[in-house]
Amino acid sequence: MSALTLPARPAIRFDLRARPGTVLALLVVAFLVLAALVPGLLTHRSPTAIDLQNNLAHPSWSHPFGTDDAGRDLYTRVVYGARESLGIGLGATALAMAVAILLGFTAGLAGGWVDVVITRALEVVFAFPVLLLALLLISIRGPSVGTVIVAVGLGSAPGYARMVRGQVRSVRQSGYVEAAGALGHRRTTVIRRHLFPNAIRPLVAVMTLGVGQSIVWASGLAFLGLGVSPPSSEWGALLDAGRQYITTSWWLEILPGLVIVLVALAVTSLGRTLQHRLEGAAR
Repeated sequence: MSALTLPARPAIRFDLRARPGTVLALLVVAFLVLAALVPGLLTHRSPTAIDLQNNLAHPSWSHPFGTDDAGRDLYTRVVYGARESLGIGLGATALAMAVAILLGFTAGLAGGWVDVVITRALEVVFAFPVLLLALLLISIRGPSVGTVIVAVGLGSAPGYARMVRGQVRSVRQSGYVEAAGALGHRRTTVIRRHLFPNAIRPLVAVMTLGVGQSIVWASGLAFLGLGVSPPSSEWGALLDAGRQYITTSWWLEILPGLVIVLVALAVTSLGRTLQHRLEGAAR
């Protein structure tokens, strides 16, 4: 009598050929990471250096993004603001995923009334717009980097939790998980070796998408005066500081806004590319 064996899972293979759009997105993300880690390599100026004789100067060779009302170089402030903006994006996404994995796995594994209670609670929270929940939290705790991370992270968590729950329930019914249980493997072993990795793998791309989305939401909150406050060089704070000059000094709003859009598009493009690769590898 032959011993029972687990159904073989397909080997993961990636097509290393990259499209021009993907290469461009990688370059943008690489520039973002470089600006966040070593901004001094991208500019020799200080983000806080004031030059009142050159305040509100138009973009030029010496000041590619122009200057603000205090004569500070806007390009330099955008570069140094990448650290806070990227930190908010990563922190909010990590918090959202941690809450989502906790609630999604609990609901998907427990089933019964526990699943019903968690699912109904997620539906109630999910019915509120993310920015509305963020506005509520920030109005209570006050604007700061930590508050923005918590606000955006908790606002994003319900949608991710529903996805995690769906993935867990789908993987639970797969052949290799049922075979592992039939072979007498302990429940914790099945969860650790089979259920958790295969339920989380498709969400890796979603996490990438969430970083860009969190940066956009944090910038939107700052533009409304409920994010990181000036004189911080966080990108949303730059939009907030330049709002009163939008009719006379367009570069204070347009150029940081374009940077935010470009980064969000680049991160989203990489996330979708990664998602397609993972889906193709799973077939």
